[in-house]
Amino acid sequence: MGMSVGSSSEEDAVNSTINTTPLVDVMLVLLIIFLITIPVVVKTVPLKLPTVSNEVTKTKPENIIIEISSDGKTYWNQQLIRFDGLLPRVQQVAVIVPQPEVHIRGDKDARYEFIGRVVATVQRGGILKVGFITDPEMHDIGK
Repeated sequence: MGMSVGSSSEEDAVNSTINTTPLVDVMLVLLIIFLITIPVVVKTVPLKLPTVSNEVTKTKPENIIIEISSDGKTYWNQQLIRFDGLLPRVQQVAVIVPQPEVHIRGDKDARYEFIGRVVATVQRGGILKVGFITDPEMHDIGK
């Protein structure tokens, strides 16, 4: 029969593993608390959103129609123009009294970047009335 001498018994060995059970318990409790409290914390600003109305466009000869195609080409009253030539044209018509309105027609597949650049350029040029022309049939999709 063998006999062990010294402190090399299994009971005295240092346990180098981490007990993760309390950590998992705390994390699950925190997860449950966050899941319960998040819907209470999320609040929205009370707004009255505009409703869609179909108004007949009154086409005046002095109104300007700017069209943006799906590939970003810009048209001034159905004539293709370069984007860098848009600002000088807008500045020329902005001084006319009474000031003409600008109606923007954007292709539904056009990137928002193209339309946003045109709107910013028209505003920078000094035009006060800017409108968007939409297809009235598109409003009936949700009905």
